[in-house]
Amino acid sequence: MSAHLSLALPPRRWPLRRAVGLGLLLLVSTFSLLGPWLIGTDPAVQSLAHSLQPPNPNHWLGTDLLGRDVLARLAHAAQLSLGLALLAALSAAVPGVLLGLIAAWRGGAVERTLVLLADAVLSLPGLLLVLLLAALSPGSLGALYLGLSLSLWVEYFRVSRAAARPVLAGDAVQASRLLGFGPAYLLRRHLLPALAPLLGTLLPFSAAQAVLALAALGFIGVGVQPPTPELGSMMTEFLPFYAEASWLIAAPVALLMLLVLGMMLFVGEEMPE
Repeated sequence: MSAHLSLALPPRRWPLRRAVGLGLLLLVSTFSLLGPWLIGTDPAVQSLAHSLQPPNPNHWLGTDLLGRDVLARLAHAAQLSLGLALLAALSAAVPGVLLGLIAAWRGGAVERTLVLLADAVLSLPGLLLVLLLAALSPGSLGALYLGLSLSLWVEYFRVSRAAARPVLAGDAVQASRLLGFGPAYLLRRHLLPALAPLLGTLLPFSAAQAVLALAALGFIGVGVQPPTPELGSMMTEFLPFYAEASWLIAAPVALLMLLVLGMMLFVGEEMPE
């Protein structure tokens, strides 16, 4: 009886860990989507008479140096960061997966060329690539989006190529080809079922990477520019007041921590290498 219980414990523990991670990600996503609407406060409205107020019933997270509501700015910042990061991750997934499948399907010179292209992109750190594009167009959301997409597609390429190669060489695909089924059937029946779990794991990971990259760029002043609320720029604004108003810097930091913790719990050991 104990042997059966010990064998049953790991399957119970792992889904619970992923469920907690998914719950944290959904919590942050819900806050970013519904927060601005539920709070109903303009994040740009200033009131110097209410500067650096501590958390109170009117301002649940207090106010910043200009008297702006921190909770409202945090909700809009989360919406901007998550929306841009998710868009960049999805935009990177489409060409990354397609190129990975083409490389695994065609092989030969086509595969070598695509692998060489991916290695060339990997030779340049992703954050540096985003930084270069952001420097060409300071404060432009389009430049940040393009830089993030260009830096994220390689992971999708590598994962889809590695997963597709054994599937294409398997007996099931060979039998389908002998029976006369075309590429569309092979893609729908064999490749997509094999890729779906990996891509479902990689998508939140790359989206979280994009959020952290946006925050890092905003923190050093080359990302989204004020007065637009953004997590990294909010940290920069709040850092000089950490001694007298520590709740300010705690708000964006806590949101990023929840996002990273949710990503780590959800992805866990199933992250493809």
